[in-house]
Amino acid sequence: MTKIMVVDDEPDLLEVVKLILESDGYQVVTANSGQEALDRIEKELPDLVLLDIIMPKMDGWEVFSRIKSNPKTHEIPVIMLTAKDQRIDKLIGLHVVRVDDYITKPFGRAELLERIKRVLQEKRPVSLP
Repeated sequence: MTKIMVVDDEPDLLEVVKLILESDGYQVVTANSGQEALDRIEKELPDLVLLDIIMPKMDGWEVFSRIKSNPKTHEIPVIMLTAKDQRIDKLIGLHVVRVDDYITKPFGRAELLERIKRVLQEKRPVSLP
């Protein structure tokens, strides 16, 4: 079963995303802060991380940087979830920082599931005969 870590400091959003993902067959692990996310990611080794950018103490960019600098977690794909919907924010996220995808809030169920499936398909290793 594919495991997804959802990181957001808004409990209501965490619960909604968890319900959406579980109803589509994913195993879901949640964290409501950057430090909790890093601790759980290293322990749980999820197949994908949905990561909010704007969080207190440690923002999503710092969490992303630490995920990618850790040899144990650097290959885990990360989709940023954010209310920052300025075009420049998305361009920086996708082309400078190189996150796997960037979803702006609010988002719909179908969009979320489609983007997750696409990123997971792109990141799965191709098995050779």
